[in-house]
Amino acid sequence: MDHADTNGLDLAPFRGLRYDPAKVGDLALVTSPPYDVVEPGGIGLLEDADPHNIVRVVLPRADACGAEGPYAHAGVTLRTWLAEGVLRPDPVPALYVYEQTTATAHQRGLIGALALGGPDHTPATASEGAAPDPGADGTGVIPAARNPHPAVLPHEDVMPGPVADRTELMRATQANPEPILLAYSGDGPASDAVDRAAAAGPPLLDTRTPDGTEHRLWAITDPAQLAAIDADLRTRRALIADGHHRWAGYRRLRDDAYALGRGAGPWDRGLVLLVDTARYPLQVGAIHRVVPGLSVDAALDGLRTHGPAGSGAFLARRVDDPWPSVLWTLERAEGPAYLLTGDSAFHLLTDPDPDLLADAVPYDRPAAWRALDATVLHAALLDRVWRVPDDPTHITYHHDAVAAIREAQRTHGTALLLRPVTEGIVRELAEQGVRMPRKSTSFGPKPATGLVLRSLALD
Repeated sequence: MDHADTNGLDLAPFRGLRYDPAKVGDLALVTSPPYDVVEPGGIGLLEDADPHNIVRVVLPRADACGAEGPYAHAGVTLRTWLAEGVLRPDPVPALYVYEQTTATAHQRGLIGALALGGPDHTPATASEGAAPDPGADGTGVIPAARNPHPAVLPHEDVMPGPVADRTELMRATQANPEPILLAYSGDGPASDAVDRAAAAGPPLLDTRTPDGTEHRLWAITDPAQLAAIDADLRTRRALIADGHHRWAGYRRLRDDAYALGRGAGPWDRGLVLLVDTARYPLQVGAIHRVVPGLSVDAALDGLRTHGPAGSGAFLARRVDDPWPSVLWTLERAEGPAYLLTGDSAFHLLTDPDPDLLADAVPYDRPAAWRALDATVLHAALLDRVWRVPDDPTHITYHHDAVAAIREAQRTHGTALLLRPVTEGIVRELAEQGVRMPRKSTSFGPKPATGLVLRSLALD
């Protein structure tokens, strides 16, 4: 998985854009979670925390942007902060050692500008923001020739809308405002350099965000250390743990530049956090679904009456276990299983109708893919039973189960709580070039947004 011979990882130092503490005060108040983790209502809270909170760049609100539109407004905001000295470029290029410490995790990794591989002149795949492609041979596998960067392995499909959104934001700001999360297993010289940097002296920044996570950042600028890191990483491959839409956005931004005849440039790289899971294992969580407007009663009725003579799609039984013990009940269930809620009760869905699965779940994919809870949920329940369109208007995604339940209650809808997928399954499918359904995994801890940005104008 992690050795790619001559097609490895090319991680370059860059001049990071960082907040000037003399201008903003508490650095914790200008950070935000990654753009796709901010829950409804969270943008306003982050904006209120500080007038320079990075959420004003990564998630500009249309109702606050005027006629210029959100992307242009984000670009003006970033350029204004640069002109005012709120954000300042570091004096020399560096790879940044980033450390996060939570109550349950301790993570270190390298933030740098990763080469994206050559321009992609083949038709777009689902990992680039197009509709899912079953593969030229009907197996559902994306051929190696269609993956122009064999050292970076996506594992999820993406949606065209979010890819276009992130691309336009980066185009307007001329920046990579937040790193995506990549995982590899090395335990080699690059990781030695990470640990040495963290032990060598005081960090560039040390802050604790409101969720209790401590964030620290160091810079590696020594040529010998950078050379050792480069030599090690060029033998490695990495899994995209979080940030598939942004990765596709990097590639689209790069391809657009080449299509305009601009040739090589800063668009050939994208901002990443690279974590060696041999030393700092990531945590894998579930991503839950909410179907706004689909009441719990309607969802349960659809399950009961589906199939010939109302044979039923899934067995649904009410679970009276208290929260959060009910999640352990879900975890212990065999086969595809979900917790359905949105009112005051939880319903455990198990034992799907075999005929429904045979009809709905494609057989041209590996068995591990066909057995995924997310696969069965989208192919059988959402598509065949409830006939919910697969778009962000009709299905929303939530990393936190409590937030999903609240959103279901707010929208008079139904929340479907899922179990996490094991990292082994994710890697197994990625090795085969098989994309999991979008939003199947939530790797973490996720890097905070706003600690270090990459300007395309400086590189």
